[in-house]
Amino acid sequence: MGKKYVVRLTSEERKRLNELVSKGRASARKIGRARVLLKVDSDGANWTDQQAADAFGMRANTVADIRQRFVEEGLDGALERKQPDDPPRRRKLDGAGEARLIAMACGEAPEGRARWTLRLLAGQLVELAIVDGISHETVRRTLKKTS
Repeated sequence: MGKKYVVRLTSEERKRLNELVSKGRASARKIGRARVLLKVDSDGANWTDQQAADAFGMRANTVADIRQRFVEEGLDGALERKQPDDPPRRRKLDGAGEARLIAMACGEAPEGRARWTLRLLAGQLVELAIVDGISHETVRRTLKKTS
């Protein structure tokens, strides 16, 4: 069975990868991917995925993924880490919510209190329907970021 994604490096790409590997100034992941691309190049060493995996201490599927990303996204796409489409979690407070929080914290404390506490601020944000729910720790981080 032939390879679905065939890596064919241009002379400029090959030169860039060789420089990257020889200088050793990049991350270990990037250097490893560069070595894999140099070995699986059909115009160069033309190693199989399994040969490259055994030589560089990775799985054959990883080599196949590097090969696929090179064909689909180019050299930079194969070397760099894939960026997630969305952040792991949505932010609780957007810019407007942060502005309201800061305005509350700088304003008068509630009746019977000398000053705002983080838990009071969190409760007030929920009470005013700025957010559905928020922890006092998120309030602390937001206020620390802005001070």
